[in-house]
Amino acid sequence: MYCQSGHLRNHKTDVHGKEGETDRKGASCQSQEHMNQLSKGELVGIGLMMFSIFFGAGNLIFPPALGQAAGDHAIPAMIGFLVTGVGMPFIGIVAIALQGGKYIEFIGKVTSLRFASGLLAVLYLTIGPGFAIPRTGAVSFEIGVRPFLAPESITIGMAGYTALFFIATFFLALNPNKLIDRVGKVLTPILLVFLAIMFAKSFITPLGDVMAATGKYIDAPFTQGFLDGYQTMDMLASIAIGTIIINSVRARGVEDPKALGKICVFAGIISITLMSIVYLSLTYLGATSASVLGLSANGGQLLASAVTILFGPAGNMVLGVVICLACLTTSCGLVSGSSWFFNRLLGNRISYERLALIFTLFSFAVSNVGLTQIIALAVPFLVAIYPVVIVLVLTSLFSGAIGTRYTVYRCAAYIALVFALVDALNAANLKIDALDQFFTAYLPLYPDMMGWVVPSIVGVIVGLILSAVRGEGSRAL
Repeated sequence: MYCQSGHLRNHKTDVHGKEGETDRKGASCQSQEHMNQLSKGELVGIGLMMFSIFFGAGNLIFPPALGQAAGDHAIPAMIGFLVTGVGMPFIGIVAIALQGGKYIEFIGKVTSLRFASGLLAVLYLTIGPGFAIPRTGAVSFEIGVRPFLAPESITIGMAGYTALFFIATFFLALNPNKLIDRVGKVLTPILLVFLAIMFAKSFITPLGDVMAATGKYIDAPFTQGFLDGYQTMDMLASIAIGTIIINSVRARGVEDPKALGKICVFAGIISITLMSIVYLSLTYLGATSASVLGLSANGGQLLASAVTILFGPAGNMVLGVVICLACLTTSCGLVSGSSWFFNRLLGNRISYERLALIFTLFSFAVSNVGLTQIIALAVPFLVAIYPVVIVLVLTSLFSGAIGTRYTVYRCAAYIALVFALVDALNAANLKIDALDQFFTAYLPLYPDMMGWVVPSIVGVIVGLILSAVRGEGSRAL
């Protein structure tokens, strides 16, 4: 995510500004007919758009770190990572398509307006000033600047670089325009070409041998990889940016939910294929690096060191410039999107400009705690919010069968939240001993910080029973 997801407002403006290309009479029939008339070029274009929105510089740092730590268990770990880092965002887009792009309204309807507002506020803080925006500054520093600094200059260098980075972010966020979007569209292909060259060289001349797995990857590589996929935040972002994809398809005259879903599936296959190839290649790069680099503090340092070995300082400089600019466009878009959301949520009581300044200053401060610390701090919050979003997305896929039995959605989501909060306390090393011992003994997957899975399934069953007792109808939403 993030290098292109930063163009939320620009994409929305462009999409809403286009008129439909087909007559809207008989929407269901006509949109299905139009879907069949879409050229391969149109489908490929939508797929590449989906890829560019979800994939960014931030996604580069996690697969190599996973590969280095997982070692000879990298394959099952990467499969778990692909489930949450690729599969879930794709499913999120499909779920949004099935709701006609009005997913925010859907969440408010099936749960409650208060719950939906709280969830979205936490979501925007997470993919905004809480973690994602500071991470853009930290990632670009680790890859683009740190390799050229002496150890004693790192702290001062980071403060100076991030200050300039976020000053530029603030002024660009005050005047978001098509230039940022166009820069992003140019940078993504350049980045992919550089990565393709790097992957080819790493396969032809590997950095070193694959080492043994370490840490939790020894006994539970799939589960740990699944949790690592949270760090991309792409599943969370799919809720916020899904409208971009849906409106782009609608601009071509498609309105029927089934047609939207089919187009998103076809385009999504293109997107997830590209993302999977990039992630698998980065994982291989990381897996072969441990014998040469040792265990790196984070994926940014690992990638920068690997590029230096493969291409020398010149290669590192090219990658650094591209990623710094890409992260700047991301940061601008995320500040803009977060400020717009909270300005609307607060009823314009705090201006967009003031919110942008607050979020930028806060992000600057957080970015200077360092990339490794940002990643560590994000884990408990992601463990808390991700299960709720996963449960809502998965249950919404069956909205046609569940219909207006809102108790099903509420039981599943609320129960998932309770157990996700327990997992989050464990991730933050704040375990409640008696509760921890009980759940360890009786709750499946609890030791792996996935104790929400079985209770959420039970929540769906309980919701079905309660909805039947209350006489809730199952008519379509």
